[in-house]
Amino acid sequence: MDPVIAASLSAESPAAGMTPDLPLPEDDPAFQVFIDSLSYLPPEEIERVREAYLFSEKAHRGQKRLSGEPYITHPLAVAGAIAEWQMDVEGVVAALLHDVMEDTSVGKSEIADRFGKPVADLVDGLSKLDKIEFQSQEEAQAENFRKMLMAMARDLRVVLIKLADRHHNLQTMAAVRADKRRRIARETLEIYAPIANRLGLDKLFRELQDLSFELIYPMRARVLARALKAARGNRRELLSRILEGITGKLREAGVQAQVFGREKSLYSIYRKMIDKHLSFSQVLDVYGFRVLVQDVPTAYLALGALHGLFKPVPGKFKDYIAIPKPNGYQSLHTTLIGPHGTPFELQIRTEAMENVAQEGIASHWLYKDSEDFGADLQQKTTTWFHSLLDLQSATGDSSEFFEHVKVDLFPHEIYVFTPKGKIIALPRGATAVDLAYAIHTDIGNHCVAAQINFKPLPLMTELTNGDRVEIVTAADAHPDMAWLTTVKTGRARSKIRHYLKSVHHDESTALGEKMLDQELRALGVVASELPVSSWKNVLRDSGNKLIKEVYTDIGLGFRLAGVVARRLLAREETPQPAERAPVSLVIRGTEGMAVQFAPCCQPIPGDPIIGSIWKGKGLVIHTHDCPAIRKARTAKPMKWIDVEWEPEPGKLFSVRLLIVVQNTLGALGRIATEISTSGINIEHVNMEEKRPGLYTTLRFTVQVASRTSLARLMRSLRRIPEVVRITRDQGLTA
Repeated sequence: MDPVIAASLSAESPAAGMTPDLPLPEDDPAFQVFIDSLSYLPPEEIERVREAYLFSEKAHRGQKRLSGEPYITHPLAVAGAIAEWQMDVEGVVAALLHDVMEDTSVGKSEIADRFGKPVADLVDGLSKLDKIEFQSQEEAQAENFRKMLMAMARDLRVVLIKLADRHHNLQTMAAVRADKRRRIARETLEIYAPIANRLGLDKLFRELQDLSFELIYPMRARVLARALKAARGNRRELLSRILEGITGKLREAGVQAQVFGREKSLYSIYRKMIDKHLSFSQVLDVYGFRVLVQDVPTAYLALGALHGLFKPVPGKFKDYIAIPKPNGYQSLHTTLIGPHGTPFELQIRTEAMENVAQEGIASHWLYKDSEDFGADLQQKTTTWFHSLLDLQSATGDSSEFFEHVKVDLFPHEIYVFTPKGKIIALPRGATAVDLAYAIHTDIGNHCVAAQINFKPLPLMTELTNGDRVEIVTAADAHPDMAWLTTVKTGRARSKIRHYLKSVHHDESTALGEKMLDQELRALGVVASELPVSSWKNVLRDSGNKLIKEVYTDIGLGFRLAGVVARRLLAREETPQPAERAPVSLVIRGTEGMAVQFAPCCQPIPGDPIIGSIWKGKGLVIHTHDCPAIRKARTAKPMKWIDVEWEPEPGKLFSVRLLIVVQNTLGALGRIATEISTSGINIEHVNMEEKRPGLYTTLRFTVQVASRTSLARLMRSLRRIPEVVRITRDQGLTA
């Protein structure tokens, strides 16, 4: 049962062996209209629908909606909406039965026996979706949303029936508590309406938005509706002139067409007012016109003719015929300047495109006999669902999955071209990295640069509509964690996180092996000489299946290397100082994410260092004299391990310098030149005036290879006459 509508359940449950030999309510106008709408089905299938109605009516007998109506009116309305899309008989029957498994004692097996397994599977899928209540807890909402999208991927009819179910519930919520109405309406705006839009169900999408808007902000909706009605009267003459001008010009050009005036939906007007901080009177394009023509060439001919009648607004033309939206939508959009300088939107499309625009994926059933309108859309929708399954397998985490998919539900697309001319749709604000992952995961994982419109540009460059983009890759390149803050697509974010997690896991395994080897050497044992039986005992006790998993747990901080070492040697778990030889863990600094350098003291090669292992993070390195860790070292001495640098470290390290200089012209330039001449890179610089007019404190972050190179740099900087004092900035933050 949908959480919007609470039924008063009868104390009696329907008998297991219900029979359809009840009198049909032929005198019920709603039922008769519904039966008449099934004329597209053969007579024997209509009989199956009649039987399903009787089954549902008896199952729900004694239940009422909060409005007081018999509960059967709800599944009948949902089935009627499904019939408008001319869905197959299984879909119509499932719509009639969609609440029986949840609200009554009828089970899936009984439905399968009476109406077939496909119908039973659909009803079962809908029953599971009906348990979704999108609580305020983010985890619960994300998990439920994941289940919904997975159900969509299995059978598209599930979500179409669910959308029709939600639409009818929104129409009949007068008896529901105000707070519950608002919660359900917000859920609809956030989840159901975007899904309808993604499936191309434009008419349903706009109705869901308007109904939700009226439930969340009833007063605003009434005021806006009155303003729209008044504007309609005030602009009637203007709209008539535009309509006459369009029809006259098309007739003159020999174009046969149907022309319709249309209003923007209340919610779209409201969103424009909010997003652009406009009053209603400032929203000029409230009205628009739609021109339906016979074929695609005629659509472009009509566009040319009407551009000759009214001046087009530059930058407001969109050709969705040549480049359809991912949901299959096709049309020509242009904004024209009408009489008195009033702009209005014009849409030009064929009747086939109009069908798909209004009914989206449902046109697969609705127009299958006349033309194959839905085939391409069905393929695109299937591709999108497969991408959802790909995201799900890559993330595994419901909240992460929810975050990624919501990005794809609000795309506001741009279209870019690959060097081979392939068109790829991306959300507005997407970067070259998003495009790389849209093409292939390996291209994303190894991209280093981009050629955008034949110009070399950084990967984080924001793409614009119509860009030609070539991705440059390198075999040794890999994703950067900083990319997560700039990419826009769920796919790119998911693949980057998956890669970083995998690399972190591998690096942690190597670190764990190194740490365990250190502990064993301290106890006078060589790891390679341990008998297999020792590892068998450890694996049995730990619950791990592989030795590699034990290493990983150590590297990630979930197990202590010392404890594992003593278990391998079948010794007591308490430390035995007499047995230990002083052995330090040697690091290079190139271990990756498994070894992190504390930002408080920024240790560099040459500094005396110490490490602590943190659950889930790995090994964190501090300098011995870091003030941020003094209390922690005293309170938990067992968490700290001796660490030393390898003689030839393999990377550059960031260091902060505080330089007090005389406030003279060119001092900053001379210091920067000296640093650059020393072959050292400047990562960041800022300044603050200590004593205005006398001294300035410069804060540099530079990259050095070791403490020796840092000392050399500091000596050369002290020779600059303007430098008063230079110190290394350490231990300011924990």
